[in-house]
Amino acid sequence: MATTRSLSISSAEQGSTPTGHAGQSPVSPESERVGQLPKALLLLGFLGSCVMALAAVGAGATLAHDPLLSTGPLAWIRYGHGRQLATAALYAGLAMLIWAWIRLGRAVRARRLGKRCVLYAITAWTLPLMFAPPLFSKDIYSYLAQGDIALHGFDPYQVGPSVLSGALAENVSWVWQNTPAPYGPLFVLVAKATVAVTGQQIIPGVILIRLLMLPGFALIVWAIPRLARHFGGRPELALWFGAANPLILVHLIGGGHNDLPMVGFMLLGIVLVLDRKPVSGFAMVTVAIAIKASAALVLPFLVWVWAGKLRGPAWRRFTIAAAGGIAVVAVVFGGITLLAGVDLGWIPALSSSSAIVNWLSIPSAIGQFLDMVGGWFTRLPGGLFIESMRLIGEAVLAVLVIWQWWRARVGGPEAVRRANIALLALALLGPACLPWYFSWPITLGAVFVYSGTGLVAITGASVWLVLVTYPSGDTALYNWLYVACCAAVAVLAALALVRPDPLRLSAREPDFLLARDSTAGTGSPQRSA
Repeated sequence: MATTRSLSISSAEQGSTPTGHAGQSPVSPESERVGQLPKALLLLGFLGSCVMALAAVGAGATLAHDPLLSTGPLAWIRYGHGRQLATAALYAGLAMLIWAWIRLGRAVRARRLGKRCVLYAITAWTLPLMFAPPLFSKDIYSYLAQGDIALHGFDPYQVGPSVLSGALAENVSWVWQNTPAPYGPLFVLVAKATVAVTGQQIIPGVILIRLLMLPGFALIVWAIPRLARHFGGRPELALWFGAANPLILVHLIGGGHNDLPMVGFMLLGIVLVLDRKPVSGFAMVTVAIAIKASAALVLPFLVWVWAGKLRGPAWRRFTIAAAGGIAVVAVVFGGITLLAGVDLGWIPALSSSSAIVNWLSIPSAIGQFLDMVGGWFTRLPGGLFIESMRLIGEAVLAVLVIWQWWRARVGGPEAVRRANIALLALALLGPACLPWYFSWPITLGAVFVYSGTGLVAITGASVWLVLVTYPSGDTALYNWLYVACCAAVAVLAALALVRPDPLRLSAREPDFLLARDSTAGTGSPQRSA
């Protein structure tokens, strides 16, 4: 076999070590050692990201009045055939990134690459997206507009971007023009600081706020391997799935969503609590809540983790942990709120997300279906069943979360696993859901996913969730032919993780990329069908 040109990181991995499961001892240090990362694999994902970044100039969430392209010689790329060409190029780049991720996953599953190689890939694939126009979402324009509102002395929890004029406000989607900010005081402070530096210059503003949110991604990359060790998992496999995942790179980095720092601080807090540093851990989760409220769901579960590390009767341990947690949250959140110069108006503003109606939210999907069927027989008030099903969904969500919380009372890693189930339920049963909401359970759940049909299914779901929004930020969920095509692509990507040539287009696949179940014992990789 011809030798593949590769990037040597360290000495090659010798043999194979069985992977542990939750509750078992951590894996051998052998999993930290790596073989050789092929330059072609690294370059494939990097070029894919570069193509996406360039094509997004014409096909991404473009500006209403682009100061660089509106009247220049490249203005054609934003209209007609030029935009169609840019869109085709963007999807080609996305396909390259997804294919590189799948090939990297094969090698990681087969124990041919270790954590350091995955880190190299993440770095190379992320950099171009940092400087791309917003991809698959316009939310980053709303962040800047909300920062502008705060900078001008208005309360972002009372008024929407339409209260001001200028480039920042005009690029906010019409849905959010009159909507108060539903984000925590720390993120409002970050957005305010960004606009204070960049003013109405929206391109520098997009880049700067991405850079300010980037530490959140660094925390994700730092925390995932450490969480995997707590569960006896393979750090490199968890890192591949939870950080190199196109859902994370494209939506959280390319889309510039504030879920990125929220998840980063949430994972950091979980690691600290598991490492017997509960005060610091609760403080970091509180920082996550001060960015976006979704992180608050994990706090009650972490009380059990804290209590499990104390001595004495169960009721006393729980009381100490709960009181300590409440005190930490009150002090940290109160300090951030005072620093930001705002009040708690963002809590009622959370209901503004109900303006999003799509069938990713199970209650909204059922309500839409019932509204449609009911409309065949009689005239009904608009959204009657949607609102009713959302109320039912919230009740079911509350019962499910309480049930998971009670079952988490054993503490330790089991409580974290139950918290992740609750995060998934929040995404599915909340009144509104968007594809990047699944980054919450995917980043934390990566430490539980090792191999087999579960890994294949969630890999396919990740790819599908990337695709079901158009590059411009508009939803594609009601273009049923397109959604079906996305599902076919997702199935193909998932199968390619375990079958090197699922379409049987090639007679041979390099041994380096052959996948083997990561829980298998020692021995040579088995060739897939």
